[in-house]
Amino acid sequence: MKKHIVVIFLLLIPCISFGFERFNQVVEYDPHFLKYTKRYFGAGFDWRYFKAQAIAESHLKSDAVSQVGAKGVMQIMPRTFAEIKTKNPEIKGTANSPRWNIAAGIYYDRKIWRTFKAKRPFQDKLSFMFGAYNAGKGNVIKAQRISKRQGKNPNLWESIETTLPRVTGRNSNETIEYVKKINHIKEVLK
Repeated sequence: MKKHIVVIFLLLIPCISFGFERFNQVVEYDPHFLKYTKRYFGAGFDWRYFKAQAIAESHLKSDAVSQVGAKGVMQIMPRTFAEIKTKNPEIKGTANSPRWNIAAGIYYDRKIWRTFKAKRPFQDKLSFMFGAYNAGKGNVIKAQRISKRQGKNPNLWESIETTLPRVTGRNSNETIEYVKKINHIKEVLK
């Protein structure tokens, strides 16, 4: 019986990935992801991380609005968008405009990226950035403090995965799965 379950599970794995592969054909916003990744992270940074993030956030729907009021492709809260526009006059449009929503989201990712300056593997740095985008920088920093008190390396994402529940409770599962989902989506994007 166990063999049958394992075989069925293994057969379903490609189907799980297949759902995100369809986004390879959705290229309408790719120039924005490419442009603003290059602007805020440099030419060598893979823009598909941010496309994957947007897929995880909104399935690339420009009219998406969350239960808490986050808007657009990158699901930015109106207040955060307004703060970003104040700090970055290059962003001229509204949160409803895919171009400016993507620009603001990647700009915000860059601000988060710079927050976590300690030396850590690249994949961990990505996880901290995406985790903080989802849960809030302050919550990830609190989880780091708890990790350090517990004798864990506070600069590794695996430590945060174990301590974030003490900070955000059940919402930590959403953040941990969000980070995994982005990485999974990124792997199927071409």
